[in-house]
Amino acid sequence: MSNKLFQLKEFTTIVADTGDITAIKEYRPEDATTNPSLMLKAAQIPEYAPFIDQAIEWAKEKSDNKAQQIIDAGDKLAVIVGTEILKYVPGRISTEVDARLSYDKEATVEKARRIIKLYEDAGISKDRVLIKAASTWEGIKAAEELEKEGINCNLTLLFSFAQAQACAEAGVYLISPFVGRILDWYKKSIGEDYTSETDPGVVSVAEIYDYYKKHGYKTIVMGASFRNIGEIEQLSGCDRLTISPALLEELKKDDGKLERKLVPTTDVTPAGAAITEEAFRWALNEDAMATEKLAEGIRNFAVDQRKLEALLETKL
Repeated sequence: MSNKLFQLKEFTTIVADTGDITAIKEYRPEDATTNPSLMLKAAQIPEYAPFIDQAIEWAKEKSDNKAQQIIDAGDKLAVIVGTEILKYVPGRISTEVDARLSYDKEATVEKARRIIKLYEDAGISKDRVLIKAASTWEGIKAAEELEKEGINCNLTLLFSFAQAQACAEAGVYLISPFVGRILDWYKKSIGEDYTSETDPGVVSVAEIYDYYKKHGYKTIVMGASFRNIGEIEQLSGCDRLTISPALLEELKKDDGKLERKLVPTTDVTPAGAAITEEAFRWALNEDAMATEKLAEGIRNFAVDQRKLEALLETKL
């Protein structure tokens, strides 16, 4: 019997949830994804020092303004790391827009175009990059505009069905519903223990997956933010799963049998009316978990972005 990681790869595309190139070399995922928190961790790895130096020198050449140099160095570093990762994955790299732009559609679009331009200048075509943005109304509308330009997007910090519905209707390429963070909220707020089958994060992603398949949406569902391999096993068959190196290693060492849990329906029916901005905002407001975790996620990514910028400033 092959290990569970090998079995999982038979019906789910595996994405490495890390910016650590050493881990990516070892597990050989199809795609990889980064975010400000992962970039901050990666920037402290000794092997990344040349990348930081390269980003700093580039930023200095582009501007004499210290504040602009920090922004430029951050953007360039993300692209340098992404370009390096793409040497070891056959698919795509997800690169995140600054979380502080989560409620500014136009600024998100502008930043996304800039990131794509930096990749193209580095010889990477846009069909190997996914632009990550938070699943706010503004983020979703920005992604809708970018998709029409041929820039594919990964909508992250997704916790509710309303967010998933709006993303599908906007034609977003891929969504990243956060399994573990949903579980965290329910365990803290409700005080119950959950099995892998009743895990509210697992239930949420399975519901979104079934809805997309039932109504023929092409948007890819990529479960993210896992706390244990039980959650991963319950979502086996999901389009994609982005998994940390620690959990990839657990799956690799487990020789048990893995059964496919999510199977797309062949009975496709048209969806109902599209969600309006008013309905979206009200549904999010009614969902305390989604409202709190979305805001918290944006804040935490912004904190790590500032820490990364502080690190770059010391180098400047």
